[in-house]
Amino acid sequence: MSDADKFLYVDRNLVNNPLAQADWASKKLVWVPSERLGFEAGSVKEERGDECVVELADSGKKIRVNKDDIQKMNPPKFSKVEDMAELTCLNEASVLHNLKERYYSGLIYTYSGLFCVVINPYKNLPIYSEEIVDMYKGKKRHEMPPHIYAITDTSYRSMMQDREDQSILCTGESGAGKTENTKKVIQYLAHVASSHKTKKDQVSPGELEKQLLQANPILEAFGNAKTVKNDNSSRFGKFIRINFDVNGYIVGANIETYLLEKSRAIRQAKDERTFHIFYYLLTGAGDKLRNELLLENYNNYRFLSNGNVTIPGQQDKDLFTETMEAMRIMSIPEDEQIGMLKVVASVLQLGNMSFKKERHTDQASMPDNTAAQKVCHLMGMNVTDFTRAILSPRIKVGRDYVQKAQTQEQAEFAVEALAKATYERMFRWLVMRINKALDKTKRQGASFIGILDIAGFEIFELNSFEQLCINYTNEKLQQLFNHTMFILEQEEYQREGIEWSFIDFGLDLQPCIDLIEKPVSFPPPLPSYYFLPPGILALLDEECWFPKATDKSFVEKVLQEQGTHPKFLKPKKLKDEADFCIIHYAGKVDYKADEWLMKNMDPLNDNVATLLNQSTDKFVSELWKDVDRIVGLDKVSGMSEMPGAFKTRKGMFRTVGQLYKEQLSKLMATLRNTNPNFVRCIIPNHEKKAGKLDPHLVLDQLRCNGVLEGIRICRQGFPNRIVFQEFRQRYEILTPNAIPKGFMDGKQACVLMIKSLELDPNLYRIGQSKVFFRAGVLAHLEEERDMKITDIIISFQAWCRGYVARKAFAKRQQQLTAMKVIQRNCAAYLKLRNWQWWRLFTKVKPLLQVSRQEEEMQAKDEELNKVKEKHLYAEQQLQEMEEKQQQLSAEKMALQEQLQAETELCAEAEEMRARLAARKQELEEILHDLEARVEEEEERASHLMTEKKKMQQNISDLEQQLDEEEAARQKLQLEKVTLEAKMKKIEDDVMVLDDQNNKLNKEKKLLEERISEFTTNLAEEEEKSKSLQKLKTKHEAMITDLEDRLRREEKQRQELEKNRRKLEGDFTEIHDQIAELQAQIAELRAQLAKKEEELQAALARCEEAAQKNLAQKKIREMEAQLSELQEDLELERQARTKAEKHRRDLGEELEALKTELEDTLDSTAAQQELRSKRETEVAQLKKTLDEEAKVHEHQLVEMRQKHGQAFDELNEQLEQAKRNKVSMEKAKQALESERNELAIELQSLMQGKGESEHRRKKAESQVQELQLKHSESERQRMELAEKLSKVQAELDNVNSVLTEVEGKSIKSAKDCSSMESQLQDVQELLQEETRQKLSLGTRLRQLEDEQNNLREQLDEEEVAKRNVEKQLQTVQAQLAEMRKKVEQDAGCLETAEEGKKRLQRDLEGTNQRLDEKCAAYDKLDKTKTRLQQELDDLLVDQDHLRQIVSNLEKKQKKFDQMLAEEKNISARYAEERDRAEAEAREKETRALALTRELESLMDAKEELDRNNKLLRAEMEDLVSSKDDAGKNVHELEKSKRTLEQQLEEMKTQLEELEDELQATEDAKLRLEVNMQAMKAQYERDLAGRDEMGEEKKRALVKQVREMEMELEDERKQRSAAVAARKKLELDLKELESGIDMANKNRDEALKQLKKLQAQMKDLIRELEDTRMSREEILAQSKETEKKLKGMEADMIQMQEVSIHTSSCLYYMTLPFLMKIIAQAAEERRRLEARIAQLEEELEEEQCNTELTNDRLKKAMLQTDQMNVELTAERSSSQRLEGARSQLDRQNKELKLKLQELEGTVKSKYKANMAALEAKIAQLEDQLEMETKERQGATKLVRRTEKKLKEVLLQVDDERRNTEQYKDQVDKLNSRMKQLKRQLEEAEEEAQRANANRRKLQRELEDATESADAMNREVTTLKNKLRRGDLPFTVRRTVTRTGIESDEETEPKSETPEPKPE
Repeated sequence: MSDADKFLYVDRNLVNNPLAQADWASKKLVWVPSERLGFEAGSVKEERGDECVVELADSGKKIRVNKDDIQKMNPPKFSKVEDMAELTCLNEASVLHNLKERYYSGLIYTYSGLFCVVINPYKNLPIYSEEIVDMYKGKKRHEMPPHIYAITDTSYRSMMQDREDQSILCTGESGAGKTENTKKVIQYLAHVASSHKTKKDQVSPGELEKQLLQANPILEAFGNAKTVKNDNSSRFGKFIRINFDVNGYIVGANIETYLLEKSRAIRQAKDERTFHIFYYLLTGAGDKLRNELLLENYNNYRFLSNGNVTIPGQQDKDLFTETMEAMRIMSIPEDEQIGMLKVVASVLQLGNMSFKKERHTDQASMPDNTAAQKVCHLMGMNVTDFTRAILSPRIKVGRDYVQKAQTQEQAEFAVEALAKATYERMFRWLVMRINKALDKTKRQGASFIGILDIAGFEIFELNSFEQLCINYTNEKLQQLFNHTMFILEQEEYQREGIEWSFIDFGLDLQPCIDLIEKPVSFPPPLPSYYFLPPGILALLDEECWFPKATDKSFVEKVLQEQGTHPKFLKPKKLKDEADFCIIHYAGKVDYKADEWLMKNMDPLNDNVATLLNQSTDKFVSELWKDVDRIVGLDKVSGMSEMPGAFKTRKGMFRTVGQLYKEQLSKLMATLRNTNPNFVRCIIPNHEKKAGKLDPHLVLDQLRCNGVLEGIRICRQGFPNRIVFQEFRQRYEILTPNAIPKGFMDGKQACVLMIKSLELDPNLYRIGQSKVFFRAGVLAHLEEERDMKITDIIISFQAWCRGYVARKAFAKRQQQLTAMKVIQRNCAAYLKLRNWQWWRLFTKVKPLLQVSRQEEEMQAKDEELNKVKEKHLYAEQQLQEMEEKQQQLSAEKMALQEQLQAETELCAEAEEMRARLAARKQELEEILHDLEARVEEEEERASHLMTEKKKMQQNISDLEQQLDEEEAARQKLQLEKVTLEAKMKKIEDDVMVLDDQNNKLNKEKKLLEERISEFTTNLAEEEEKSKSLQKLKTKHEAMITDLEDRLRREEKQRQELEKNRRKLEGDFTEIHDQIAELQAQIAELRAQLAKKEEELQAALARCEEAAQKNLAQKKIREMEAQLSELQEDLELERQARTKAEKHRRDLGEELEALKTELEDTLDSTAAQQELRSKRETEVAQLKKTLDEEAKVHEHQLVEMRQKHGQAFDELNEQLEQAKRNKVSMEKAKQALESERNELAIELQSLMQGKGESEHRRKKAESQVQELQLKHSESERQRMELAEKLSKVQAELDNVNSVLTEVEGKSIKSAKDCSSMESQLQDVQELLQEETRQKLSLGTRLRQLEDEQNNLREQLDEEEVAKRNVEKQLQTVQAQLAEMRKKVEQDAGCLETAEEGKKRLQRDLEGTNQRLDEKCAAYDKLDKTKTRLQQELDDLLVDQDHLRQIVSNLEKKQKKFDQMLAEEKNISARYAEERDRAEAEAREKETRALALTRELESLMDAKEELDRNNKLLRAEMEDLVSSKDDAGKNVHELEKSKRTLEQQLEEMKTQLEELEDELQATEDAKLRLEVNMQAMKAQYERDLAGRDEMGEEKKRALVKQVREMEMELEDERKQRSAAVAARKKLELDLKELESGIDMANKNRDEALKQLKKLQAQMKDLIRELEDTRMSREEILAQSKETEKKLKGMEADMIQMQEVSIHTSSCLYYMTLPFLMKIIAQAAEERRRLEARIAQLEEELEEEQCNTELTNDRLKKAMLQTDQMNVELTAERSSSQRLEGARSQLDRQNKELKLKLQELEGTVKSKYKANMAALEAKIAQLEDQLEMETKERQGATKLVRRTEKKLKEVLLQVDDERRNTEQYKDQVDKLNSRMKQLKRQLEEAEEEAQRANANRRKLQRELEDATESADAMNREVTTLKNKLRRGDLPFTVRRTVTRTGIESDEETEPKSETPEPKPE
């Protein structure tokens, strides 16, 4: 045996030991319980009754054991059996012994019926190699030893055969080996189902398989840790879903994780580690990585609680490299890997952040922020922001955000929560990344195998919330196992009609699951006292809603609600160790509820979360992208009290428990839809030692896992089952002649087959659709089938081999005979060749033929002639045959062409068929899905319709009941009135009877005095005195008892008074709250009225002021009415106090009566008088009480009427407010229309502005053209001085154009001024409107705050209302018991009255009438009280029914909405179904077309067959006629064979087509059968659904309640939305401030522009100065010219000299000046162009106001450019100044030269120069005017554009504000409606309280009356006894009856406890 075989196969030599067999046979071996070993082997020596003497096999010790404790031992041949279902004696001892023996032999896998048991070996075994995988591949389960590969292979094969999804569930405790077995399952599937194969057909795992295998190491590194029980414990659950295609190849995978134990990242228990990745990183990171991640030593990290805890046999460094390599294979990029490692390092650094408490305050501080700096460096945050967010985060208080200083505990808690959340988010991202890598969507997955590896059952010393969730999951999985193994199995037996008695294995875990997960539910038919207690998770969620809840209050609630649950125990330990205990299937677990509320809430510091979301590190910001979903610090408060105390609102978040419950329910739903394969992992010991097995530990796990029950049901039941058709198809080979030919039903055929197989009837059962077999029977049939098939194949092979051998033998025989002939001839030749006679014979023989030559020649000639004739004939025939052959070949070619065409058609048809088949499959799948959906929706619709009908019926019934009860109430009121009249009459009769009774009593006294005179004997007197003393003692005892009873009754009265006072206080509080609410409503309405007044004043529509005044008057009237009601309430309280004083006086008088009874035993007459007085006083008190009750009822009726009137008035005011709202909306529409008109006007203004700009541009172009002309004219003037006149004409033209431009510019300026005035008006209007809207917004916010306060008050009122209801329930229970007491007292009174009647019969007959009247009076009183009670109960029930009806109406509305949605969905599904049916019809038409084509092809084939037969006949004729033409015949035969081959090919093709057609027909038939089956199933489902209607009705009612809860949540979410809106408003304000900053910057830029423009003006002025100087020079030059022309002849020389010099100077200076002027003009143009560019840039900046940052940057850039340009301008100005200075110098020189010539030339040239100077000055003035006007126009345009943009922005703001106001008005209306409903409910509750108070008063009055009657009877009895007028016997009977009555009333007078309802 190899190394692997030792750990797989059992050594049968050791098992089949004959000595052991003999020992077992000789001794009666049994198993005996043992404390140490679980069970010990022994032999039975003696049997003594119920006990046996057993000798232990190991020690030989004899012990006595009970027979019931002894368990039988199996024979030795069953030792180490592979399947424990084969054991003959199935018991715990045998199973444990078998597992133990196999475990010690190294065999860790054992089958246990239908599942597999694995025991952790705690060492590596060589049974997981590729050779072992190949060994198990494709093998059946019974062919190979037990292994996880066998389980995986069976699930894979069943998935491929049955096309059913599979799941492999590895369950067991922590450390049992689930994760390792999961890895082996994935390894096997990756090897077997790999889609990549090499040339040698060996499997090589592809990329997907490698990634699938490498996903486990990554997840283990980040999600596994070392615990006490397990070195590689999965601290999260995972469900790996491997998808396969139709061919069985892996096409993708998906991993779902559950409940990561993130608290392990911050703290660990002793000897435990955190997640592996921390140790991998600290050990395996290189120096570069350590520096990058700022890593330190293990002991420097606080979150590593135990330092460097190593795992034996594990190198963290190597595992780090393996993990990084696995990430590389998983194609995770390096930057993401570094990001993950940074997160891990930052989690460690977060633990090193230390906080200290400041000296004088509780505020936390961070003395050393090095750790914070490291965290911020790793996570890409700012250190100051991070420390501020930790130490003083911004928390929302009301509408504003406030920085709240944190204490040391709060800061540490926030840091730990941040570390946990960061690690959890990183782990979730990693799982998502792995799924992304594994999700290959190239091929569609047909089915999947799911592998579940979830944390096993955990029992630690202290178990927390994580352990509860893990154990809850294991409970659900164990319940699934029990359900599939036991319940479903037995249900299928019953469904198939098999004789089976249902076995209850007692493994139902539903009570424990309900204890944990039961939601809060009120069943609709039952009242609240049938309330089912919610589960622990539901209680935890409920406790999370309460503001001041703590872990202690949660534990108290759990103990209160679940204290009586059978699976719940209060802990035996101390309180600081455990809070409660749950009995799980695996044992009893103690739980400590520390920080459960916080763990369930999972809050975070939202300030730090936003910082992380805005991190510079992309990976970190990606992790924290869903910041909006977290629970912030403002939801958590009370950290100083306890870390678990917090305050939050319901509906704002979803707890961890809820999310985990949803995940688990989805997982269980997927597992139920698969075929589960269970692998039960068992932990052998807690020491993690190999080869050690703790028997008790293993036994506990076997019991918990239901291993024995699984084996038992596998043995008792029928685990193997097969459908009739499959059974016949598969096993008919074993019974070839059993089934007759022809059709036979499947069930009958199976019966005949089983009869012929001669199976034992106990081994099988035949059901309705399947045959069921016991375990092993089907495997036996499979073996027989395999043997039969092997026999058939062997016989077939033998026949084939015999045929081949016979052919070879015949050939060999022919060869042998030929060889013999050859040998014989050769031997004869060798003998004869040397014989002389032979030689002579050979020589002579040819000569003998010479004489015959002529004959032979003639014969040959004849033969030749014959042959020639034959040859000719043959040639003719050949020609004919060739012609025929040509014809046949032509026909053959035609046939071949036809064949080719048909084959092409067939190929096309085949392709079409394949496409249609694929499409058909897809459509069938879609059709099945749609049918399933349609069925589900139809079921839902039917259920909803039935439930709707039921609800309608219930509503109608309730309405009928209400009508009947209303009629009954009216009748009862009439009866009440009549009874009150009768009562008055009876009271009068009673008064008359009392008078008669007094007279009779007087007569009775006289008789008693006579009787006392007759008693003269002393002896009798002594006896009487003795007896009287005895009686006195007895009666004194009776009096003391009566006094005790009276005291008890007084205590009860005091308690009732206390309850009444409480009710009165609650009633007053409710009234005060109602008054406050009404006052708040009045304030709200006043505010609404003010708002409406302001809006109307803003819109100049003040017509509705009168209505508001009316509303205010009505509100004042309401307040006055409320004050009157309060005064009435105070009067009622005074009346109550008076009644209480009367009651106290009566009590004092009763005590005085008792004392008087004790003192005056002899004075009977005085006592009777007192009694009569007291009775009269009691009657008067009764009357006064009745009158007060009537007055009180009258006052209550008046109060109700007033309340009704007040509510009617409130309704009218609400309607008036609605009308006001409508008018406001109309005014708003008018405003909107005005705004639209203004917008149109603005557009027209914008158009005018555009036109003015266009005109301006035209004018500028004209000016430029004029300037060009001017320059040209100047040049011409420089060349030719004679053209000055032409230049002057051109200047005149320019002047005319300039005048036109000036007119246009003036017009544009006027237009701009009008535009500015209009814009200013619009701006003023808009400013006024915005102010009004802002004031309205502030008032609306105030209203919203008040609304929130009202909501909080309403919540408090609801809590108070619940308390009042509870108190009312207790009071009602007490009242019920008081009624019972009163009835019992009444019974006692009747007995006493009977005694009185006897006495009165003895005395006088007149007493009989009085007794009858008293009895009638009592009866009437009872009926009155009973009717009054029933009437009150009916009233209460009526109110309750009204509430129910209103709730039902609300639910009906919701239900109708849901129905409408469901109808829409069903309509969609119906459309989809119609489409699918249309597609199916198209398919059927296509199939019919294909069948027609096939029929045509069949006809063509038949025609070809006929032609073929004809050709064959002709060929046979030709062959028979011509035997000589052999060669031609051979050729024809060859052609014939080819034709036959072609025909055969055509036949095969036609057969294939027929087969395909048959297949399509079969598929069609299958579809029809499936459709019929689906219809039948649908009908069955409908029947079942009708039965389940009631359950779904309950579910719907639950859903309705959940919808109500969701409505409440939505209300609170609305408040959250309001808060979010406020946030947005704050953000808007911030944006507005940013815009203001941008505007300021823009203003600064404009100022800089103005400065530049001023500099430009200076430059222009300088240019003008230069022009002036140039003009002066020109004028001087002209003067000189004129002077030169006017010279006299005698001054010719001087003229020539002057002219020469002046012309030289002129021609020297003038071009230079012209150049300077041209440069200045060019610079001016350039500056103007630059100014235009700057203006455009400024306009763009104004348009892009939303992008403030970009605008600022651009402004800065522009300012820089402007500075550069300024420097350039300055340099140019400096240049100009230099040029000017040069010109000045030249001017000075010219002046000096010209001064000499002035005297002679001045007179002639003065006039010309002056004119030219005037013209130049005019032109310069015109240019200046144009520039100024243009600048003003540009400024006006900019201002108008700014104003337009501001107007547009204000219009948008107004739109938003109007929409917000609309929403707020709607919300306020809805809130008003809610408040109105709540007020109505409060009034109804007040009415109920009044009714209960009336009941209490009536019962108190009844009790006082009964007490008074008892006191009277006691006094009468005492008087009679004192007088001694009764005989001794009578007195004894009276005393006995009195004592009995006292004894009966004593226990009933005690304070009753409220019965549990």
